[in-house]
Amino acid sequence: MQRIAIINYNMGNLHSVARAVHHVAQNAQVDITSDPDLILKADRIVFPGQGAARDCMGELYRMSLAEIVLEVAKTKPFLGICMGMQVLMQHSDENQGISCL
Repeated sequence: MQRIAIINYNMGNLHSVARAVHHVAQNAQVDITSDPDLILKADRIVFPGQGAARDCMGELYRMSLAEIVLEVAKTKPFLGICMGMQVLMQHSDENQGISCL
C-alpha cells in the first residue's frame, strides 16, 4: 500500500487536502504528520501551505522540518501546494524579503 504524507507545519487546511488526496488515491494510506520518520518513510509527499512566507519558514524551522522538506523534495514524488511550493524557492519578496528553502 502506498503511503502519502501530508506535511503538517500548522500552515494550511490539511483536512481539505487530505480529503482531496483520499479522493484520487483511495487505496493509499494518507497521514497528516509533522513526524520526520513518517515523512521519510512515505512513498509520496504533499506539502500544502497558506499564509506569508515569513510565517511558513518560521514554523518549518520551529518544528525542525526545513531539512526534511528539502530532502524529500529531492528524493520522492512531491506536490507543493500554494505556499508549500513558494517556500521551496531560495527567496521570497514578501515581508520586505525572506530567505526560503
